[in-house]
Amino acid sequence: MVLLGVVSLLTDVSSEMVAAVLPVYLTAELGLGVLAYGVVDGLYQGASALVRIFGGYLGDRSNRPKWVATAGYAVSAASRLAMLPAHGLGVVTAVVTADRLGKGLRTAPRDALIAEASDPRTLGRSFGVHRTLDTIGAAAGPLVAFSLLWFVPGGYSAVFVASFAFAVLGVAVMVLLVPDRRSRPPGAPPGRRVLRELTGPRLRRPLIAAGVLGLFTIGDGFVYLSLQDRDQFAASFVPLLFVGTNVAYLTLAIPLGRLADRLGRARVLVGGHLALVAAYLVAAAPLGGLGLTVVALALLGTFYAATDGVLAALVSRRVTSDARGSGIAAAQTVVVLARFAGALTFGSLWQVLGRQQALCLLAVLLMMGVVMAAWLLSGQEDSGSVASPLASAADSAEAAMASGTAAENQR
Repeated sequence: MVLLGVVSLLTDVSSEMVAAVLPVYLTAELGLGVLAYGVVDGLYQGASALVRIFGGYLGDRSNRPKWVATAGYAVSAASRLAMLPAHGLGVVTAVVTADRLGKGLRTAPRDALIAEASDPRTLGRSFGVHRTLDTIGAAAGPLVAFSLLWFVPGGYSAVFVASFAFAVLGVAVMVLLVPDRRSRPPGAPPGRRVLRELTGPRLRRPLIAAGVLGLFTIGDGFVYLSLQDRDQFAASFVPLLFVGTNVAYLTLAIPLGRLADRLGRARVLVGGHLALVAAYLVAAAPLGGLGLTVVALALLGTFYAATDGVLAALVSRRVTSDARGSGIAAAQTVVVLARFAGALTFGSLWQVLGRQQALCLLAVLLMMGVVMAAWLLSGQEDSGSVASPLASAADSAEAAMASGTAAENQR
């Protein structure tokens, strides 16, 4: 778990260096409009959905989640260098898509490895520890990008090269140090219940709730562009907004993970989206200033700390171990597809209604989504067996064998 956190730390330094400069790089350096950024941001949010379920299923099917995740990290690393010659919307879109495909391939197998190595009673804390290390990298990435742009104004090429170097270090740690943990003995046939579990009633409500909430969740870049548009601060300071969000996330990831284990993962997940509603309203406020900017960043960080790892923890306890990667991938796919649609829609709304009205409308819609998600997730907490009470004796024996295998792997 800690080693996977180190891999994510290095990879997030790399990815957030690019993400931090991308809004300004596209709109100021390349001269693209907000709608074009909406297309790129939508791909940044949604392209990984194309392979998330494939990555989760491949990790489950092959019983080698480490190497499936490693392939995803390698694809993302290669995309960093490809940003150097990318100067048009089409090329940038292709590079961003490749990066997000790598992320989609690696995320579910990585989270399945975390769940496999964790005590089911403390899954929220385990994902919180991982997300904390991940967020240290996410906070450091914009700082590195900001420093490079401060000393080399317009030095986006230097940002992309440094990003590639950090990504390569992450792949090296993954290959050399992370153990190849499996959910069943080598050579054992894969579980037969994957498709049935993905379409079964135990996942149906959580997946619908995740989709409803994701539909009204836009990328951070839109919020940061709104803050910059309102307060008119220099474009070179935009990367620091990512730092502020990640500092709040870093501070709250473990405490909110523990709270989810005690209070309920569904409750914390819904509560995190209330923080996002507040962040939209603060960003839409007509009056700005440093204080409101800090509040908006803190609310964004709270949202991520209460939702990112918590959703994976919630879903992972509703499927058996040999379908865990696929179950987590299904939830993540629903979220990124919904966010992809949301990003495209919000870019259009900004163009038509303006910044303030678009954010206010989005806040109202998200609040309605929160109410619906709270109803869907009521009674969905699961601290016991992942098997259905109506499971057959054969299914129960299969789940017991998978559980015993996981315990043996942990020893």
